[in-house]
Amino acid sequence: MKVMVVVPTYNERQNIEELAPKVLSQLPDAELLIVDDGSPDGTGEYADGLAERDPRVHVLHRPGKMGLGSAYVKGFKYALGTKADLVIQMDADFSHDPNVIPDLVEKMGEYDVVIGSRYITGANVVNWPLRRLFLSYFANVYTHIATGLPLRDSTGGFKCFRRNVLESIDLDAVRSDGYSFQIEINFRCWRKGFSMREIPIIFVDRHSGTSKMSRRIVWEAMWLVWRLRFDRILGRL
Repeated sequence: MKVMVVVPTYNERQNIEELAPKVLSQLPDAELLIVDDGSPDGTGEYADGLAERDPRVHVLHRPGKMGLGSAYVKGFKYALGTKADLVIQMDADFSHDPNVIPDLVEKMGEYDVVIGSRYITGANVVNWPLRRLFLSYFANVYTHIATGLPLRDSTGGFKCFRRNVLESIDLDAVRSDGYSFQIEINFRCWRKGFSMREIPIIFVDRHSGTSKMSRRIVWEAMWLVWRLRFDRILGRL
């Protein structure tokens, strides 16, 4: 079974140096795809060096900072083109523990989408400011109320998809980014009738670098949930 791990990057060289070998060591058939948005710190060039030394590493370069959502869409399309059976998405900053990858894959024997959740029993969030934690938690409550999406953590970015799930979604129609991208992808999977399972993870604030969170991303997510609600009512999704 071929597993492709998609990791978007922007100024994540220090993290990628540590993350790449840890991801590849989790499963014998795991491959890593780095989607770099023209990082000024040389992340893309370093990733190219990794790819030259290890055929399991793949790199996509984009000309500049174009957003998390479009990076994942590009990565998903590439993974599908390589005939990957499972596609995992995760952050480069070690907030997502590579050691959880085998747990995600194990659950794929029973489910179509498996999500690393911060807000179910057994999960924990470490080193986040209280304000950020409250914002994230209540964003998920808000999303559940507005859309009906039956998840405790709709905004998390650590998850695994079967290839047929991503093939069934019109990826070109996905325009959201950040938090809202995670919500929209989950919503589309749910509306397609795919089985979804949350497993608890220990979420740790980023290892190094700076957060990409912004007010624009928060507002985008707040408006998106109502668009999804109305699309659901009108039968568009």
